[in-house]
Amino acid sequence: MSDFYRVKRLPPYVFEQVNRLKAQARNAGADIIDLGMGNPDLPAPKHVVDKLVETAGKPRTDRYSASKGIAGLRRAQAAYYGRRFGVKLNPDTQVVATLGSKEGFANMAQAITAPGDVVLVPNPSYPIHAFGFLMAGGVIRSVPAEPTPDYFPALERAIMHSIPKPIAVVVCYPSNPTAMVASLDFYTDLVAFAKKHDIFILSDLAYAEVYFDGNPPPSVLQVPGAFDVAVEFTSMSKTYSMAGWRMGFAVGNERLLAALGRVKSYLDYGAFTPIQVAAAAALNGPDDCIAEMRATYKKRRDVMVESFAQAGWQIPAPAASMFAWVPIPEQFKELGSLEFSKLLIEKADVAVAPGIGFGEHGDGYLRLALVENEQRIRQAARNMRKFFESADRLHNVVPMTSGLQATG
Repeated sequence: MSDFYRVKRLPPYVFEQVNRLKAQARNAGADIIDLGMGNPDLPAPKHVVDKLVETAGKPRTDRYSASKGIAGLRRAQAAYYGRRFGVKLNPDTQVVATLGSKEGFANMAQAITAPGDVVLVPNPSYPIHAFGFLMAGGVIRSVPAEPTPDYFPALERAIMHSIPKPIAVVVCYPSNPTAMVASLDFYTDLVAFAKKHDIFILSDLAYAEVYFDGNPPPSVLQVPGAFDVAVEFTSMSKTYSMAGWRMGFAVGNERLLAALGRVKSYLDYGAFTPIQVAAAAALNGPDDCIAEMRATYKKRRDVMVESFAQAGWQIPAPAASMFAWVPIPEQFKELGSLEFSKLLIEKADVAVAPGIGFGEHGDGYLRLALVENEQRIRQAARNMRKFFESADRLHNVVPMTSGLQATG
């Protein structure tokens, strides 16, 4: 397999190492509290499931569907953007339904990337943002993940020192993994930058509805002129706890979406029609289920911050997303995120995502997902406290790093 061109371009999937240890521990009887994968544990809204059941088995719904999404679903997504962002979309030319935002990114990469094309990708970042383009034959240049004043000078340097000139820049706010949120002023500057340098913006807005401070994250498409350069990807996965349904959207620039639609027409026939009908019911339906989701994750966030602090581990409270982006405790920094993640499974029965899996600049961090209930999060904190106490005792006998490596 290692001889295949696209496979050779992919590094080892570090999350698989953690997943393998997690499975081994569970097979041995351990009760692993899993804060690793951002896999929602909440049920999909009842009215959405009811619409799926109602539609399945009806005449014609078992047939091939529409690759870019049925008309009713595209209209529902356009209506959502109108309500939420004040952005007007043409459902026929500016909306494409995708099999999740992850697949949408990968398909877009296939559609627009020629061998050797350069794409600017934040580091750390969700893996598909980089590897979708690597698999398509592109070249990645890392840029900062934080929407701070240092961002645009770094982008300017990346443009200056990239040959050929980059074709696109990827942004993701609220960020996976860092949970940072961008302002509309940031997007205004980003659109101006993209136009100045004649590059596209690919924005991942999968966590648009998972926010905790009362300030809904904006869309880049709210910026006047953004349609000239930007496509935005959203997902039903987190907003409606429909991760396994694989339903997302790409909206914005008509030229990019036409390319995406062309590629998708060769790759898939769209999601199962009843899923698309149910997704339209979600977008057109009541918002109380979204508010409940948001309140649940906020409670979990608050419990995690409080209980982990009591255990001796300070967790920065995320303003949005379903993740906390957490520095490795000082006494374990030399281990790096992957080895520390392995150690947590072995010594604390807690699984997390190592920051190195999101890029080399993530190696000093771990990503903790809010996908266990409050009781389980408190149990994870108790497990961590016991682990820290035992590690402190070990430190009194042998140097911390050598002792932990010997026992881990």
